[in-house]
Amino acid sequence: MKSFFTIIKLDYLQRTRSYAFLITLCASLAIAYTFIPEPNANYSTIRIANYIGTYNAAWFGYVTAIMSSLFLSLIGFYLINNSIKTDLETKVGQIIASTKIENFNYLFSKVLSNFLVLLAILCTIFIMSSILFFFYNDGFPFEILHFIKPYFIITIPALFIISCIAVIFEVFLGKYSVLQNIGFFFLFSLLMLSNKKNQNNFSLDILGTEIVMHHMENQVRKITNAKKTKELSIGYVLGNVKEAKKFQFDGITFPITFILSRLAWILFSIGAIAITSLFFHRFNLKEKSSNKPSKIKPKQKTLYKDITLLNLPMVKSNYKISPLLKTEFLLLIRKGKTWLWLINFAGMISLLLTPLQIAHQFILPILWFLQVGRLSDVSTKEIENDIYYFSFSSYKPLSRLLFSQILASVLLLLLLASPLYIRLIIHGDVIAFSSIILGAIFIALIAIFLGILTKGKKLFEVLFFMITYANINRIPFVDYFGALTHNSIYIAKLLITIILLIVFSFLIRKIMIRNL
Repeated sequence: MKSFFTIIKLDYLQRTRSYAFLITLCASLAIAYTFIPEPNANYSTIRIANYIGTYNAAWFGYVTAIMSSLFLSLIGFYLINNSIKTDLETKVGQIIASTKIENFNYLFSKVLSNFLVLLAILCTIFIMSSILFFFYNDGFPFEILHFIKPYFIITIPALFIISCIAVIFEVFLGKYSVLQNIGFFFLFSLLMLSNKKNQNNFSLDILGTEIVMHHMENQVRKITNAKKTKELSIGYVLGNVKEAKKFQFDGITFPITFILSRLAWILFSIGAIAITSLFFHRFNLKEKSSNKPSKIKPKQKTLYKDITLLNLPMVKSNYKISPLLKTEFLLLIRKGKTWLWLINFAGMISLLLTPLQIAHQFILPILWFLQVGRLSDVSTKEIENDIYYFSFSSYKPLSRLLFSQILASVLLLLLLASPLYIRLIIHGDVIAFSSIILGAIFIALIAIFLGILTKGKKLFEVLFFMITYANINRIPFVDYFGALTHNSIYIAKLLITIILLIVFSFLIRKIMIRNL
């Protein structure tokens, strides 16, 4: 039992003490700051028809709990889905495998360490939301119970389930990180769709948010005397906030059946971990040998020949960027399993055959997101493979190496989007065509900038997932590839962002090279 708690403690400390976790925590706090808009803000996060809640303790507690459940479930998987992989790469897993700890105990310790990491972020969000209440509230008293109850019943069980899902994905798809990312993307989308269909059976809601939204809808329905309330929105809705009316939300009394269902989901997740432990490889990843006896080849005598230096071919120096660009592009193309390109080709065909609006708004962001595994380590592979001293001491590492990585990433994204922008050229839509090119440059630069900044790929994976999910839900603020209607001001803002990313990427990499 001592080893069980030791694994939890050390795994938790190893993650929370990292530089990447600090940046992720700061980014999470920045996003959580927007969960409750300030009184004069021009957006809302939860709106029922034309109503928003008064800023009392219940509204603060329930809204931040709902948004935290969605937000941390959305990004939490990408923060914690590498715990077993880390043990494998650091050879700690092989040491653990030689001990008496059982598979279930090891996997469950990983679940708990995952859960503690997400819980640490949740606690900071909770504290910040409590502080914001004293600045934003409409004269209502601070009632701690209205803050704590939704977090315990809604958010915490959801985070525990996500922690279990991350471990299960790692066991069965450990070698295929791309499939983990893509699989969870579609799983989360499926969960959101199933929540809308099961509005009367809240026990099936894994995220636990629908029961609160249903209660808010009923309250607004009573105020408006409407049979059905439409235009319920969870997310960032811009505009018309000053025209919105307010209603007082005083929280809900959770039915005992719903509370038991939350406990049942936790027990079900633990049971899934117990079943998964039966298939856990226990860090024994040797290829299975065939039943046929291998033929022993006779040893050949080594022949030693004299080497004449004059007969060796002349070494030709090439300081052009084209060889590096070719190498970086081939590394991106060849990364991952070959059969994954069948999915990419299917996406490109869909861009060619589906209606233009659907291809631009839905298929393109998903197709680009499928490349998250290729783009996430473009600027970090030198560090991951311990060759950064060699790479950064090469001839002009900034203007040749880094620039070739940027160009290769952009070329890959443009290659995948080629059927769409050819159609846009035929239609004469210059702004949409320009937006796709700028969008490819933007995503490539975000991947490289965050890789250089954090020396890892987690933050980019999380951010790219959030941006893609937001684009599919038609949020204009994050539309980086021009799927919605835009003007020249949008193009100018995107250009400025791209220039800033280029400047800071080169500046940070230059500082890193100087400090070698």
